[in-house]
Amino acid sequence: MPLARRPLLIFLCPLLLIPASSATQQPAREARKIYADYCAGCHGAGLEGGSSPALLGENWKHGGDEASLTASIRDGYLETGMPAFGASLSELEIRGLVVYIREQAGHATSRRVPPPHPDPDTVASSRLHSYRLETAFPGMREPWAIAFLSDDRVLITEKRGALRLIEKGVLRAEPVAGTPAVDSGGQAGLFDVVAHPDFARNGWIYLAFSHPQKNPGGKNVCLTSIVRGHIKDHAWTDEEIVFRAPVEFYRGTGGVHYGGRLAFDRAGYLFFSLGERGQGRDAQNLTVPHGKIHRIHDDGRIPDDNPFLKTPGAFPSIWTYGNRNAQGLRIDPVSGELWEHEHGPRGGDELNRIRRGLNYGWPLATFGMNYNGTPMTDVTTRPDIEPPATYWVPSIAPCGMGFYTGDRFPKWKNHLFVTSLAAQELVRLELKDGKVVDQEIIFKGIGRQRDVAAGPDGFLYVLLQDRVVRLVPAD
Repeated sequence: MPLARRPLLIFLCPLLLIPASSATQQPAREARKIYADYCAGCHGAGLEGGSSPALLGENWKHGGDEASLTASIRDGYLETGMPAFGASLSELEIRGLVVYIREQAGHATSRRVPPPHPDPDTVASSRLHSYRLETAFPGMREPWAIAFLSDDRVLITEKRGALRLIEKGVLRAEPVAGTPAVDSGGQAGLFDVVAHPDFARNGWIYLAFSHPQKNPGGKNVCLTSIVRGHIKDHAWTDEEIVFRAPVEFYRGTGGVHYGGRLAFDRAGYLFFSLGERGQGRDAQNLTVPHGKIHRIHDDGRIPDDNPFLKTPGAFPSIWTYGNRNAQGLRIDPVSGELWEHEHGPRGGDELNRIRRGLNYGWPLATFGMNYNGTPMTDVTTRPDIEPPATYWVPSIAPCGMGFYTGDRFPKWKNHLFVTSLAAQELVRLELKDGKVVDQEIIFKGIGRQRDVAAGPDGFLYVLLQDRVVRLVPAD
C-alpha cells in the first residue's frame, strides 16, 4: 500500500539542519591548479618526480594515507626540503590536493599493474582462483539487475523498461508484457528485481523503477517507486504498490541519483535505496525520502520499530540517512547484516555497513571532491557520522553487488563482489567483523557492469552493457 501523505515541516529540529561548511566560507580553487602552483616544481607536472620524489608510487616516505598526506602538506618536513603549506593553503584546499594526489596515484597504479582483461579463449587468474569467462545470455540492452527464480528461470531488468525472462538458458524473444511504464531518461529506468523470500509459495516478484507522473503544475516528474506482482502466461499481473511517495516529493524527469536497489533480510523486511536526486542537502533532511535507505514490510506497511517513526515530520520508512546514491544493497549470508555501496562525487565512492538510524554523512563529510576538481569539504569524518568500511579514490562508480554463496569457487565463499560503471571493474572484497580485510580487482575493461550474482549452478554472473557473462572455474 502507498505511504500516507505527510506534511513538509520547516526545519526546526537540529537533526535536520546542515551547518555551513568551509566550502561556503571561501572560494574553492581547483585541486589541479593548486598542485601546479605549489607542487609541480619539485614533484613534476604529472606527479612523476623531479628534484623531489614521485607521488605516483606505492612507497611513501611519510605515508600515503589520508592523514599522512594531509600532515605532510600542512606541516611539511623542512629537514628533507618539504615546505609547510598550512599558512598558504586552507584546510579545504589541502583536502582537495590530497584527493587529487590519491586519484592520480590510483590511475598510475592501474596503468603500471593492469588487472586481468579476460576473453573467452583465455584463462584469467586472480589471487584465489583461476577462471574462464563465458557468455551466458547474449542479446541484452543495458541490463540492470538479475534475479534467479529457480534452477532454470531467471529474470533480468533492462534500464529502458523491459523485464526479460530466461527459461532453461533461453532468452524469451519478447519482454514480459504489462510491466509498469518507466521514465528512462538520464539515470532513470527499470532498476532492481527481487523475488520474495517465500517466492516458491506466494510467487511475488518486486520491481523498483522511476515512476513518471505530472505534478500539480503539469510538469513531468518522476521518483523511484516499488511494486510487486506475479508473472502468468508471460504477463505481469496482480500488481500492488509497495512504496510510492506523494507527488510533491517527485523531481524532474531524467536526471540523476535514483538509488533503486532492493534487499530482503532474514526477518522478511524489505530494504530499498532512494537517491537524493542530485540535491545533496535532502540526504540530511528527515522530512523527505531522498538520500536514504528505507525499511518496510513486504506489503509496504511501516514497521513499528523504524528509528524515526516518532520523530515529528520524519518520513516513516527511513532506516538510515546521509546516503548519496546507493546502487548496491545486499544481506551478508554469514552475519545477516545489510551492506550498501554508493556513488561518491569525484572520488569517495563508499562501502557501508548499514545499521539502524545512523547518519552516513552525505554531503557533510566525504572522501571525494566536486566533479570540476574543486574541494567540496575538508571534513571526512565526524563523531556523529558513521564512517565507510572502505572507499574508492579514484571513483569506480559502483553499481550492483552480490555475495558469492556457491561452491564452484570455494575460496570466494561468502565474499562480496562489486560491479562498476566508469572503472569497468569487478571487485572482490572479503569482510570480517564489519571490516574489509582483503580487496582485489578480478577483471577490468570489458565494459560497464551493473550487477553481479551467484547463480544456483555455483557460477558467478555479471551484467555487461549488451550481455550477461559468467565466471566458471578454469579446470
